[in-house]
Amino acid sequence: MILLILLLVGGLSAIVHAGVLDGLFKKSPEASAKAAGVVESSDQVTIPLKSLDSGKAIFLQTESEGRTLYFLALKTADGKYRSSLDACDVCFRANRGYRQEGDQLVCNNCNQKFAANKLGEAKGGCNPHPLAHRIEGTNMVIQKADIAAGKNYFQRKRS
Repeated sequence: MILLILLLVGGLSAIVHAGVLDGLFKKSPEASAKAAGVVESSDQVTIPLKSLDSGKAIFLQTESEGRTLYFLALKTADGKYRSSLDACDVCFRANRGYRQEGDQLVCNNCNQKFAANKLGEAKGGCNPHPLAHRIEGTNMVIQKADIAAGKNYFQRKRS
């Protein structure tokens, strides 16, 4: 009986560690921003690096010209901080974004999987659209003008 319990706990831990259940417990962009200590000003979004150190993507949103624009940031296993729009060139019309499963991002529309460590490097097709950022001290800074430049990826409301 003890062995069975240990196997169940070990199996559940492996599933949670792999990120298989991340999609079930995804926070809203507002809740993610608040929990991460994200600060939004009139021209930029500042994300504390420590909030990305877990390797879990933070899914965020901002408003521009009456549209809600979605983007994400994370730190990948290679130690790099990365950002992208939460959309791609192919599935953006569905406006369903991505979810993270372990070290992969998965399109919520077509279920195509992408290595998270290619975020911001791979362009076009169904890859998450790169989003420029810079590191300032202990923060990732994303210019709102760069997010707004991707406004055409968010032509309809996300459900």
